[in-house]
Amino acid sequence: MIAGACCLSTGVALIAFDTHQSQANLHAVSSTALRHPVTMSLKNSLATRNPVSRSFAYETLPANTIYSSVDPVLNAGATYTAPALLSLPFLAAALMVVWKLVHWQRAQDIPIAMAAVTSETVEYSKIQFPPLKNDRLLRAVRGEPVDRIPIWAMRQAGRYLPEYRKFMTDKEFFQVCKNPKQVAEITIQPILRFDLDASIIFSDILVIPQAMGCSISLHPEKGPVFKDPVDSKAAWNKLQDQLLQDLGVTVDAGMSSADKNKLLIDNVPKLVSPSLDYVYAAITETRMQLDGRVPLLGFCGAPMTLAIYMIEGGGSRTFSKSSRLMHGDPQTAHEMLAVLAHMCAHYLMNQIRAGAQTVQVFDSYAGALSPEIWHEFSLPYMNLIADIVKKEFPQMPMICFAKDAHYGLEAMSNSKYDVVALDSSVDLGECHKQMTGKGKSVQGNMDPTVLYAPPEKITEIVSNQMKKAFGDKVPTKYIANMGHGMNPDHDPVHLGAFIDAVHAFGQK
Repeated sequence: MIAGACCLSTGVALIAFDTHQSQANLHAVSSTALRHPVTMSLKNSLATRNPVSRSFAYETLPANTIYSSVDPVLNAGATYTAPALLSLPFLAAALMVVWKLVHWQRAQDIPIAMAAVTSETVEYSKIQFPPLKNDRLLRAVRGEPVDRIPIWAMRQAGRYLPEYRKFMTDKEFFQVCKNPKQVAEITIQPILRFDLDASIIFSDILVIPQAMGCSISLHPEKGPVFKDPVDSKAAWNKLQDQLLQDLGVTVDAGMSSADKNKLLIDNVPKLVSPSLDYVYAAITETRMQLDGRVPLLGFCGAPMTLAIYMIEGGGSRTFSKSSRLMHGDPQTAHEMLAVLAHMCAHYLMNQIRAGAQTVQVFDSYAGALSPEIWHEFSLPYMNLIADIVKKEFPQMPMICFAKDAHYGLEAMSNSKYDVVALDSSVDLGECHKQMTGKGKSVQGNMDPTVLYAPPEKITEIVSNQMKKAFGDKVPTKYIANMGHGMNPDHDPVHLGAFIDAVHAFGQK
């Protein structure tokens, strides 16, 4: 080890070379950068690792501290204290040695590894999880090269799997969602069966309305049914009063609906915990059981999609009640959406603290009403979620999915989401080019009905679509998925053919 260093009153500059391994590592870290996890490698940085958890505590080091180790985390004892002032001749001589070593290394055609690496996955949870073994999806989000296209499928854990149907024979859906160990088992079922590159927690977007006190039952033919739809100003005001009462917040007589809304938003953290702690516990349990095989995604429904379910009292084909409320009483609709957006954001942040490594916002009803409705009642609240989450967790990968809202792609490309998920109605190649030009990654967008084709035909269709979109090479900033989720009557063998065909693309 040969080390050259200079200590300045403004910080630390360090250049360290490991000539034994014929590799050079350059460290140039100011005292400000020491506290900035975005611009530093989590391993090769002047940082201290929290021995209790996988979180990292960045501390500004004294200006006169020199580390002669290439990896201060692995060699924490190799510290030396330099005098407060170094003579200029000594400094010049040291820098000359460093300069010559750099050029000698370059002459040997040996690459120099920079310490300021931004490609390492940032772990925001303080829980110590097994190390991640497959990070293709996370590298694709960051725009780094991958050896094959990463893939996962929306609703990849569900009714199309015989093992899921067997498991659920004597169980009720929402009760299972509240059992962390059962959730973990279901989430991992497709990971054990298929060569997938990500898992997504088994849950439902309607747990947020449930946390607001909405009573929801599942009917075999109708799907989710709300006991009391929130389809009018009176119904919303009643729900506001009930929520504030449950929170123990005093409401003054004559308080306006807008003021009640402000109180609800101020108390949003209490609306998503402890009521939804079972989701966070399930995420932690699942990550432990995954043992680092693939990343775990968390998710929520978009505010407008959740509001439509609440207003309609369940699924709908006409969305008549939602249209009446949004056109006829936009103030009430916006109040509802504002509370939902803040709840979604805090719900996702709690998922991240519990161990989620990526989060997706599902706007399944984005195209239910007009483009104008989506731009007024959905987009601002999806953006609000990203704003709140990114402020707390700036490097957390976030995916947005607005089904049937091709008219919103430009707006989403200007959002803080890292990945724009596409439905099957748009051209993959053109959208990939458009989104990557804005620094976004793309996810999608095979038509789910293709999975009804014979496996050999699925292979052919996938190969042709990928070649049309990307030529012959494995693309960057791309995650394969479908334009929507798995259907109950899909054949698992056909999903396997889809996954294999995606992985085979671009391989020699």
